[in-house]
Amino acid sequence: MAKEKLHVGLIYGGLSPEHEVSIKSARNVYEALDPERYRVTPILIDREGRWHVEGSQNHLLGDADGAPPNRWTLFSPADEKGVILTGPEAEAGSPAVLEHVDLDIAFPMLHGQNGEDGRIQGFLHTLGIPYVGPDVLASAACMDKEVTKRLLRDAGLPITPFRVLHRADEHPPTLDELVSEFGAPFFVKPANSGSSVGITKVEQEADYADALTYAFDYDRKILIEKGISGREIECAVLGNEHPKASVLGEIVLTAEFYTYDAKYIDADASRMEVPADIPGDISDRMRTMAEAACRVLGCEGMARVDFFLSNDLEVLISEINTIPGFTLRSMYPVMWEHTGLPIGALVDRLIQLGLERHARDGKIKTTRY
Repeated sequence: MAKEKLHVGLIYGGLSPEHEVSIKSARNVYEALDPERYRVTPILIDREGRWHVEGSQNHLLGDADGAPPNRWTLFSPADEKGVILTGPEAEAGSPAVLEHVDLDIAFPMLHGQNGEDGRIQGFLHTLGIPYVGPDVLASAACMDKEVTKRLLRDAGLPITPFRVLHRADEHPPTLDELVSEFGAPFFVKPANSGSSVGITKVEQEADYADALTYAFDYDRKILIEKGISGREIECAVLGNEHPKASVLGEIVLTAEFYTYDAKYIDADASRMEVPADIPGDISDRMRTMAEAACRVLGCEGMARVDFFLSNDLEVLISEINTIPGFTLRSMYPVMWEHTGLPIGALVDRLIQLGLERHARDGKIKTTRY
């Protein structure tokens, strides 16, 4: 008798500036999931926050902005009169009927706010649905760059020097104060964002005020971060209690810095070099640090740890991404491919890790008896 296929809910889109990237990532994951082993239900969160259960011929395989006719709305936000269930029949005046989705595991491929920050993970946890990637606390801690840096620093891991500003601060530091502390250039970035959204490289007075305004558009808390002269190195990590690091990859820039366009749009703005051309002892140290960082933050399943390697060979952790990109220009799957784990085997392993964690955590007592 044929083994029943595992039912995977692939959640993508979302309410963040990285909506389009999420769709591209989800498309690659969808194509990597073996149809002989998995039954995949794509679940799109649109830009208004509505959850849609897609049909088998969904826009993951076509136009990213197109609305396929075989779409069911699962949830709608509160400003649309509460959580509702609708479907194609509802538009014709007939009662809508939505069958149980009945997932074996969810595969969130949501980048940035409302997807990578623990909110979706908490929702899935309360429903008792296993899911791929780090849990609520690890997701939230890694999304907030200030929290990430403080936890890593307290654990004795080297980080990029930083300072925090809040929207409510009445007297932000002057440019001269920041140049005295960090040198020039420095970077201004939202504390909770990704894909280089909201980031500005500040070199002169004319850049500073606009950089603060731009970053505060995306968060109420922002970071001032020292600019590091050197190389940008990344490491992919996989595993639960015992995370393992991939070979390293390097982002080689032709753009001024690793902007959103350089990551996902302009193919000439950057290139990947995997494995990175780094001395063996430094490579080993970075891989060990990546594994340690994931243990400190509690990252299980997957994470990508980003480093700076300064010109004098100092290693600094920049940030940790709990749902790294899976686009054709994303480092995480490429680094695992070069480590001997192609994308099909990688998504298999991620699903297995999610199921194993769910089974493990399910043994924790929730009553006194």
